Amino acid sequence: MKTLLISGSRNPQGQTAQAMDAVRKGLSNKGASTETVFLPPLKIERCRQCDEGGWGLCRKEGQCVIADDLSGLVEKIRQADAVVVATPVYYSDLSESLRAFLDRLRRLCTHETGRQSIKGKPLMGVCVAGGGGGGAPACCLSLEKIMSTCGFEVVDLIPVRRQNLQSKLPILELAGQGLAENR
Repeated sequence: MKTLLISGSRNPQGQTAQAMDAVRKGLSNKGASTETVFLPPLKIERCRQCDEGGWGLCRKEGQCVIADDLSGLVEKIRQADAVVVATPVYYSDLSESLRAFLDRLRRLCTHETGRQSIKGKPLMGVCVAGGGGGGAPACCLSLEKIMSTCGFEVVDLIPVRRQNLQSKLPILELAGQGLAENR
């Protein structure tokens, strides 16, 4: 099983990375191969809302007119058997890099061509809150709404906070194992 892990965090050693590493360990323990993509270094512009109605080729053809790293990442998603999305939580919501990516992905997925090889694909989400940590559940809800709109089969959403990260690492590893076993 090939799993794509997408991180909305800039810090490859931070709390979100620790959580994602636990999921990766669980996947690997069950023989799954993994590839990790960190969104902040990629060039992914925000949606331009191309036409007067706020749409464009995304709605008509399931494609985007912006020539950046989006199409390559969407192709990686299509080639994967499952996807894991991990994000730090800012203001009870997704990171800005993940938000920019998902805003455009969901527009592509409004057209059946854009949903090709995405619809029904299993997805796990991990939302890691620093600070007080109270925003992780709200972030999970936001992630679930967007990913369901895109057509993914959201199989698990795990809120994590700075205060319980260490105790959640074994749970995240088990969740990764479960994702691999059920595919």
